[in-house]
Amino acid sequence: MAGSSAEHAPDYRSVLSISDEAARVRALNEHLSTRSYVQGFSLSQADVDAFRQLSGPPADAQLFHVARWFRHVAAILGSPRAPAPPCGLQASRGRRTQPPWSPPARSEPCQLRLYNSLTRRKDVFVPQDGRRVTWYCCGPTVYDAAHMGHARSYISFDILRRVLRDYFKFDVFYCMNITDIDDKIIKRARQNYLFEQYREKQPQAVQLLEDVRTALQPFSAKLHETSDPDKRQMLERLERAVRLAAEPLEEPARRGLTGEELDGRVQVLLEEAKDLLSDWLDSMHGSEVSDNSIFSKLPKFWEAEFHKDMEALNVLPPDVLTRVSEYVPEIVDFVRKIVDNGYGYVSNGSVYFDTVKFANSEGHCYGKLVPEAVGDQKALQEGEGDLSISAERLSEKRSPSDFALWKASKPGEPSWPCPWGKGRPGWHIECSAMAGTLLGASMDLHGGGFDLRFPHHDNELAQSEAYFANDCWVRYFLHTGHLTIAGCKMSKSLKNFITVKDALKRHSARQLRLAFLMHSWKDALDYSANTMESALQYEKLLNEFFLNVKDLLRAPVEVAGQFEKWEDKETELNKSFYDKKAAVHEALCDNVDTRTALEEMRALVGQCNHYMAARKAARRRPSRTLLESIARYLTHMLKIFGAIEEESSLGFPVGGPGTSLNLEPTVMPYLQVLSEFREGVRRVAREHRVPEVLQLSDALRDDILPELGVRFEDHEGLPTVVKLVDRDTLLREREEKKRAEEEKRRKKEEAARKRQEQEAARLAKMKVPPSEMFLSESDKYSKFDENGLPTHDTEGRELSRGQAKKLKKLLEAQEKLHREYLQLVQNGSVP
Repeated sequence: MAGSSAEHAPDYRSVLSISDEAARVRALNEHLSTRSYVQGFSLSQADVDAFRQLSGPPADAQLFHVARWFRHVAAILGSPRAPAPPCGLQASRGRRTQPPWSPPARSEPCQLRLYNSLTRRKDVFVPQDGRRVTWYCCGPTVYDAAHMGHARSYISFDILRRVLRDYFKFDVFYCMNITDIDDKIIKRARQNYLFEQYREKQPQAVQLLEDVRTALQPFSAKLHETSDPDKRQMLERLERAVRLAAEPLEEPARRGLTGEELDGRVQVLLEEAKDLLSDWLDSMHGSEVSDNSIFSKLPKFWEAEFHKDMEALNVLPPDVLTRVSEYVPEIVDFVRKIVDNGYGYVSNGSVYFDTVKFANSEGHCYGKLVPEAVGDQKALQEGEGDLSISAERLSEKRSPSDFALWKASKPGEPSWPCPWGKGRPGWHIECSAMAGTLLGASMDLHGGGFDLRFPHHDNELAQSEAYFANDCWVRYFLHTGHLTIAGCKMSKSLKNFITVKDALKRHSARQLRLAFLMHSWKDALDYSANTMESALQYEKLLNEFFLNVKDLLRAPVEVAGQFEKWEDKETELNKSFYDKKAAVHEALCDNVDTRTALEEMRALVGQCNHYMAARKAARRRPSRTLLESIARYLTHMLKIFGAIEEESSLGFPVGGPGTSLNLEPTVMPYLQVLSEFREGVRRVAREHRVPEVLQLSDALRDDILPELGVRFEDHEGLPTVVKLVDRDTLLREREEKKRAEEEKRRKKEEAARKRQEQEAARLAKMKVPPSEMFLSESDKYSKFDENGLPTHDTEGRELSRGQAKKLKKLLEAQEKLHREYLQLVQNGSVP
């Protein structure tokens, strides 16, 4: 039927509802008898549905209408089970049509999940504004040198930031603060100022000893009251050091002696007793310090040092940096609104946050992060600061859990004008006011160390949500894990810490970062020799792979020759490459799991090394393009992680930051010429048997080139491999090789000595005639027969048969040994 099928379309609904197939086909034949089927006709959806219920054309000749209809539809649709094309597909005589197409099935892509301290689980990360991510990170309180605890947080957040920005392609706006107004800063600034004044007076030995004895009295009382074992140990160590430094001064001071030696001892005691005297001086004169510049000088110095340390660690600077001292007006306004909203109250010139009222208000919750810690007075007092936990200050609160938004300044503290009298910001309010000013009523991410969860971050949440009248100031809270030092708790207050500068003297910024990458950012990390050795080995594995690939790419080859036919090994490695990339992606989606990502990358390098070794053994050239693709991917990932600091298309830069931009392409052609010349010289020296030339060639490889950061690797029957490597690494390898060779030589000598001793002992035993071997054992035997065999023990009892039999066997064995000895003597083999 040409024309519209809808005009004459049979009613298929009653036909399709018949359950018996034979009856259904007969009914269909009857319906189709009204239609005239020629080569071209239009299909309706009813035709398609009916066709799908048949497995094939009927064999009964009487059902020819169904058979002919089936063949026409099958010519257009294919088999009855094939997907149906859109209705109205036209078919005409002599023309074939394209088969139906459907998109391939796909699995759901994995989504980025982040461990959210607000839920204590991994939540799908959904920014509030498309791809834009707002992020606030708690910065340092700058009163001392940055230490590895700081590095733990800021390197970890730097890695997370880079991954979100450079891997997941979010537009990250990263804000960090500097706390430059704080109880610790105030106290340290006062103490430093007072101690320097004391030192400038150049106290004599007698006066210094008297002051130290006076300062020891309150210090000893403090030591006696301390229950924390770690803090007590630290205080005992300080007291012991002071007493040891004071002892050499006692007698000379009593006798009134003077001189350079005595002055030197005075300086030693001043240095050892600095903390002790500073605390004592502060207790007496701290309230007299009133110049605000004294309190700003200290944080300015340490902030500058902090930025230098972060740059040395390759930590990206924040997009915006806020300082508390620059945001005091905003903090005052923030506190005023909290009071106006009914969640703050003024008491004796200070302003406190009413935690009870907030917790009982609809839509609010106090202690979102660590609800089980609410009411922990020790943690709350630590959050208030050493200068703010006097009985007088505690009595100003309505509830012990309330915390200071604004502190009335006491004598010896910096102050700023405000509606409640001169004062200074509380610790917790600083971040809320600065982050709220820049990021608004709700941010995507907030980060800080694990120990900041309570009370600092819980108080931040409460006061910010009281200010903005919402319950979503932070959407995702990220907290980095603790850092321990060789299994021990790290604490600046306990003087158990390693500064960033000291750490960088031992290891490079890349090595420290690799150590952090090899651990989960949210879990505890132990900074120890074992941790760093793992990082060093990982760096070495990757670097050797990059150097081998670079050597392969430097080998001359025709343009077309770099594209060779892939065999099974290449296909397998390429499949593994894509599998590993997928695994790395899954790991990064899973809470930015860099530990698993690095393990997948390590496995990929291992497979490449195995592939290259197999090709080398077969005297076959490995695939340049495949290995280059893998090396560039690994380089790209390491750049994302911040482990490659400079522009490098492949592998680690050589020579450190700022020195390696053009080093490799500049020097490598000359080194390649040197390598080829050396190979030619070695070949001639071997042919003409000139060992002196070979020794000079080895000295060039082993002694001279490593000093320049160059490694030559000789392989039998293959060209020398030239590698540019960090000079210190090469020198360390050389020393390790020497130690290994020395250890091998020592073990060889020790084994030879033991063999000589064993041989001497055997020879001495062989010399003894069988008849004399037991005579010296008078402590065991008292009588012997004519052959020297024992018959009685020391108490005169006759030996048992078993004992006699055993001794006879020993005698026979000695007879054999002695005969061998006599034969050696006869042959002249023994002197």
